[in-house]
Amino acid sequence: MKSVILLRGINVGGHGKLPMKELCALLETLGAANPRSYIQSGNVVIDRVVNAEDVEAAIEEVKGFRPRVMVISADEFREIAAQNPFDEPEGKLLHIWFASAAFTFDQEKAASLQAVSEVLHIGARAIYLYAPDGIGRSKLAEKMERLAGVPCTARNMNTVRKLLEMLDA
Repeated sequence: MKSVILLRGINVGGHGKLPMKELCALLETLGAANPRSYIQSGNVVIDRVVNAEDVEAAIEEVKGFRPRVMVISADEFREIAAQNPFDEPEGKLLHIWFASAAFTFDQEKAASLQAVSEVLHIGARAIYLYAPDGIGRSKLAEKMERLAGVPCTARNMNTVRKLLEMLDA
């Protein structure tokens, strides 16, 4: 069964260094079949499911840090991508926050942080944010996980599209 693995907080600003070649080899030792990575920020497509906690523990044992890991089935990943309510804006300006569990979003607090140019949509298992001024400047994006109340990790639409292609290959 194909799945997408998303790691949070690796290879950012010199912290949590984990080359994708090492990650793919580690995943194979945990039973993942045919791991294929995309860019250096912790995006992997596999052909056999692994347990997220096992991946976290293995990385901690080998690298000395424990990133948050999400394992999302191919069907669920496709469904979250398909529920994107936005007409295809520039891929780097639209981000999807994948939630680790069901969540209740703090809409009131979000509204107080949201820039006039930003458009937010809350889905059943994900949060979608179009931020034309860039995600790095968004006060809303900075607080997204706290607003959801559960661990989340974001990917821009360009990355989501590439992972979908990898799932279909």
